[in-house]
Amino acid sequence: MTKTDVSALSQLGAKVDLPQSPEEAVLERVPSGHGGTDFVVRFTAPEFTSLCPMTGQPDFAHIVIDYVPDGWLVESKSLKLFLHSFRNHGAFHEDCTIEIAKRLVSLLSPKWLRIGAYWYPRGGIPIDVFWQTGNPPEGVWLPDQGVPTYRGRG
Repeated sequence: MTKTDVSALSQLGAKVDLPQSPEEAVLERVPSGHGGTDFVVRFTAPEFTSLCPMTGQPDFAHIVIDYVPDGWLVESKSLKLFLHSFRNHGAFHEDCTIEIAKRLVSLLSPKWLRIGAYWYPRGGIPIDVFWQTGNPPEGVWLPDQGVPTYRGRG
C-alpha cells in the first residue's frame, strides 16, 4: 500500500476559516496511489445551499459528483469547504453546478467526470442540472446516482 503524500496540503489537519465565495475557496489535490487502475470516486452533497441571485432566497440541492481519476484525487476537506463557499453566493442553479464541475476538471484533469445536481423546487419547478466530460472509460463500474426525479406529493 502506497502512502499518500500530503505535504503540499494547506488545509487538511489545520483550522481553516470558511471561504466567503467560490472564487476564494482553495481546492487541493493529492496523488492517486493507484495509477493505471480505473475506478470511480463519488462525492455526495445532500444539503448543498446557494442563494438565488435575484431574490437572495436560499436554494437547496442534492449534488452527486462521480469521477475517474487520472493521477489526482480531490482532497475531501478542501472540496467540503469549496461546496460550503456557495452558501452565501448568489448564482443560478446551472451556474453553480457547472462552476463546481469545471473547477474540479481544471484541478484534477480526470479521465472522466459527471455531476448531477438535483435542485429542490422553489416556485413549484425543480431544476436539475447534469453535465459530464464525455463517455466514461470502458469497464468501470458506474452505479446510478440514485436520486429519483422530484414527484412532490404525486
